[in-house]
Amino acid sequence: MAWRCWARAGGPRPHRLALLLLQPRRCFRRPRPRPEEPPAAAAEARPGPPLPRRSLCPPSPTAAAGRPSPRRLVKPLLFAVGFTGSAFGSAAIWQYESLKSRVQTYFEEARADWMDKMRPQKRGEFRKQVNSWWNSLTEGQRTVTGIIAANVFVFCLWRLPGMRRFMFTYFTSNPSSRALCSPMLLSTFSHFSLFHMAANMYVLWSFSSSIVSLLGCEQFIAVYLSAGVISTFVSYVAKMATGRFEPSLGASGAIMTVLAAVCTKMPEAKLAIILLPMFTFTAGSALKAILAFDTAGLVLGWRLFDHAAHLGGALFGMWYVTYGHELIWKNREPLVKAWHEMRTKNTGKGGGGRSN
Repeated sequence: MAWRCWARAGGPRPHRLALLLLQPRRCFRRPRPRPEEPPAAAAEARPGPPLPRRSLCPPSPTAAAGRPSPRRLVKPLLFAVGFTGSAFGSAAIWQYESLKSRVQTYFEEARADWMDKMRPQKRGEFRKQVNSWWNSLTEGQRTVTGIIAANVFVFCLWRLPGMRRFMFTYFTSNPSSRALCSPMLLSTFSHFSLFHMAANMYVLWSFSSSIVSLLGCEQFIAVYLSAGVISTFVSYVAKMATGRFEPSLGASGAIMTVLAAVCTKMPEAKLAIILLPMFTFTAGSALKAILAFDTAGLVLGWRLFDHAAHLGGALFGMWYVTYGHELIWKNREPLVKAWHEMRTKNTGKGGGGRSN
């Protein structure tokens, strides 16, 4: 009986013990050695040294991709050509509509001014001050006010952490990026550094009166937007040639077009530096110095500024005031005439429909 009891109580134990002994053997089994990676694969897997980052541009939220194919420049080239043509065509139609509106509303504005004089003034002091300040601005300063407001708005978007990845994708230009065409325009209104934005907007404000009096409001807008796209494309070409795929942003390329156009048309104009107003120099000398500086930066590989975009914008500005104005803007008459005929036909059809 005692044996039986021992057998019943202890019989199953060897079986359980065997299971317990088998399990640790599986747990402590030595892992099989992995095959050694070849040196080339190990070198590719090992992260390289971080690329130097410019303080004017935010850090990239994604890892840098491989070297893109030069074929990626075809789409930006077509976009630059198409956008430039659309910008000047829209500017020509805008000018036509503006002139037509001024003629139609001349007597209405005169009547409204007479009625305002007869009515008691109900405007507050703040509104009067705003109107007085706005009326004191030149046409060029009023034109660039919208551009400056757009740059300030985009600068505020950079301060939102949730928008950082979206802003980096669409408001910085890089030929290795997923988005290629839209950043060519959007990056012209994008600044990550407050000093960068303030310096660019100050230069734009300083030259606004001269460039708008030279080209007119509508033509200036077309030149400014086209310059941003063209200078970005030149930056794409330089990055593809040098293999330095760093993101770029800022209005410097478009502003260089404005500066170069004014300096080319008025080379004897006197300019001065903000903090050193006692030192003056001619606009032609300033343009030569800027071109030399950006050329040296491009050749020597300086990375603080996008020197290729600066050169592209400056060369476009010099070419446009010398040849482009005659080739593009002076030949807008067929487009304006076609638009006028289309507007006349639509107005006639609308009038006939109402009379019936």
